[in-house]
Amino acid sequence: MRSLRKVLAVAAVAAGVVGALGVAVAAQSTDAVAAPNFQVPFRCDVTVTAATFSGHNPANSVDFQKSGITGMPVLASASGTVSRVDNEGGDSYGRWIEVNHGGGYTTRYAHLSAQQVSEGQRVAVGQQLGKAGATGGVSGPHLHYEQRLDGTARAAVLDGRKVPYPGHTSFTSHNKCGGGSSNPHSPGEVCGSGFSVIDSHALGKSGRIYLLYNASSKKNCVTTLKSTSLGEKSPVSATLQVKGGAKASDSGRFAYYAGPVSKAAAAKCVKWGGSVGSKSYTSPYEHCG
Repeated sequence: MRSLRKVLAVAAVAAGVVGALGVAVAAQSTDAVAAPNFQVPFRCDVTVTAATFSGHNPANSVDFQKSGITGMPVLASASGTVSRVDNEGGDSYGRWIEVNHGGGYTTRYAHLSAQQVSEGQRVAVGQQLGKAGATGGVSGPHLHYEQRLDGTARAAVLDGRKVPYPGHTSFTSHNKCGGGSSNPHSPGEVCGSGFSVIDSHALGKSGRIYLLYNASSKKNCVTTLKSTSLGEKSPVSATLQVKGGAKASDSGRFAYYAGPVSKAAAAKCVKWGGSVGSKSYTSPYEHCG
């Protein structure tokens, strides 16, 4: 039930044993480091179109589009350190910023009309970096955005949801919606490899419940991520019920999240929900694919 935390605990013990025996421990590859829970780089509840194209350079970049986007605040999609603030004039990125999130992960924000941070500055998730615009080699205003791992742009994931390639997909920002520090965990990290977010429900400013699906295993997974009292153990729950079966749940006093709760649900409807403190939600039977 607490699979991710158990793995981390076992790994820590194993590392200690190896160290005690004086055996050299190989450095962990950055590929094994969990990605930050990257958020949409705009203010809470702002809806933008994530546009991706065949032949886009680099291939996995995203152009965020919205009517009146010029001058809109651009926020850090995860905590980190500003590693570059540059201005290429009328070429390429124009005014742009890079943030280093550790573990080999960086993000880039380009075509800005204003830059409001400096190199070496530590920024929190949701902190304003600058303003969207149309500088550089562009035909119209938008925010060019990249998620990079070890210097190579990867397919972007926003709040646990994969960005489709190619396509034009609406994303509503949950960046800093809780008003506090960001939860360092992501729904995909909790549920494991192969799961993608298919639905979610906000519990006010207390947290958010996520429903994920794995197309290979035909399993659903539910996790509830806190937005308040992060790092402090407080009541959290996650529930999942396949129609015709018993309800499964994970509940208790947890520092960051409840779950994962996973069940096979091929061609069956599911009821999912959870709670953080006094805030709770349970869906009707739905997602019957």
